[in-house]
Amino acid sequence: MSKNKYEEVLMKIEKTLKEEKNAWKKLERVCELLREIPHYQWVGFYLVRGEELVLGPFSGEPTEHVRIPFGLGVCGRAAKEKRILVVQDVSKESNYLACSPKVKSEIVLPVFKEGEIIGELDIDSHYLSPFSDEDVSFLEVVAREVSDILYSIWRELHGWGKTSNL
Repeated sequence: MSKNKYEEVLMKIEKTLKEEKNAWKKLERVCELLREIPHYQWVGFYLVRGEELVLGPFSGEPTEHVRIPFGLGVCGRAAKEKRILVVQDVSKESNYLACSPKVKSEIVLPVFKEGEIIGELDIDSHYLSPFSDEDVSFLEVVAREVSDILYSIWRELHGWGKTSNL
């Protein structure tokens, strides 16, 4: 993957974050833009609510996994362990929640606000071993860029005020 593609997508994301007013739409658009990376077939955000993850904005095929308990599947494990998980071959993951038979690999990045996990960025790929250190670095930047927006939606989810027009 050329570094230019990551930079191009990141520039589009930054533009979207500045121009779009609605927090949910911002993150939907981020998901769509991330899918411009050829090996990102499904991109979505999950929000933490108690000890579970609740599906937020996403782009790709619909998923039945709209709520995931901490510890279950790659997303639940990443939330419980509060760390990035890269699974290059989901068939070798004993704790994998199958979304689609097409999915071969997955990367999950927790999103933090003031040291607290508030959500995750989840990406599925239809390819084996597609994720590189470059993907991790790129997605860490994206996760930092969207943390305030995800936090505004997280606050709404918890009933702490309507703040989605950041």
